[in-house]
Amino acid sequence: MSLKGSKKDQKCSHRTQLYIEVPSTCMPIVYSPEYNITFMGLEKMHPFDAGKWGKVIGFLKEEQLITDDNIVEAREATEDDLLVVHTRRYLNKLKWSFVVATITEIPPLLLLPNFLVQRRVLRPLRTQTGGTIMAGKLAIDRGWAINVGGGFHHCSSDKGGGFCAYADITLAIKFLFERVEGVSKATIIDLDAHQGNGHERDFMDDKRVYIMDVYNRYIYPGDGFAKRAIKRKVELDWGTEDQEYLQKVEMHVEGALNEVKPDVLVYNAGTDILDGDPLGGLAISPQGIIKRDEILFKAARRRKIPILMVTSGGYQKRTARIIADSIINLHNLGLVDCDSAASEARPSQVPFMMSKSISSAAALSSR
Repeated sequence: MSLKGSKKDQKCSHRTQLYIEVPSTCMPIVYSPEYNITFMGLEKMHPFDAGKWGKVIGFLKEEQLITDDNIVEAREATEDDLLVVHTRRYLNKLKWSFVVATITEIPPLLLLPNFLVQRRVLRPLRTQTGGTIMAGKLAIDRGWAINVGGGFHHCSSDKGGGFCAYADITLAIKFLFERVEGVSKATIIDLDAHQGNGHERDFMDDKRVYIMDVYNRYIYPGDGFAKRAIKRKVELDWGTEDQEYLQKVEMHVEGALNEVKPDVLVYNAGTDILDGDPLGGLAISPQGIIKRDEILFKAARRRKIPILMVTSGGYQKRTARIIADSIINLHNLGLVDCDSAASEARPSQVPFMMSKSISSAAALSSR
């Protein structure tokens, strides 16, 4: 699909460095060492593993699925990029440390100068947001793409929360609608344990976007207003296990994609459904998560629907290993690989950049 090029589109769209041409030898897996949040141990005050993204990359390197030179290095979303969705008022609020402390649920941040909060907390989140936008274009070009970070599904255009400061899912879809010819319908399938109220609020009255959401009905955010945007709602009970979960996921994924065939599928693949997760309240096994991702990719690839996967929530140290194992399984099944990505690649009209010097990933945990 070509980039939109009318005078009207060019006038409305700002210049961005996020839509880049990627060599066909690169896998459409997006990551940057800048994703990982580390600052005086403050990141440990939230149950989220703020270094899990680097660990995922480390495991994939260990299995020789990727190298530094065959993945795509994410770029930070600029203010102009963010303004495609966010209000300037909201972005200005992020210049106050207490606002960021509330959104990220890390209270000590309110005591830090905002320049440190910007550099150590918000810049990593902006880079992951840029990665999701980049992966959206890659999914259209290659048939699939994975941002190893992102999935900030609680953030909307004017409000953050639940460790989500930027609305990367909304941004990725809006960028595609505005810039890529032939992309006019999108489906979001949100399988994080929590309701995706951010993108739901953003697309409340947008008939171009179909939302399916499967979540624990009893936990955060319980946003009744946002639920009105969900076209296919699956509410789960405490402790839901593999058999029931996978049956419902497969049935409703097939139903959603049969009901509307989108031009792109955004898959929010949270791993906080894992048994023992302190916030998710479900009881899905590692094998269940791997099978869930397989169901999504098989459904999309069979229908030739470009799929963008983001990793979203997951609050246990072992989630990084599970995410890596899932990507390896998808590769082994032929659902994601460099050869198929290269063969499906379409010509692009934007400058290229590839990952050249991704630094060493975080120290690996044993299996």
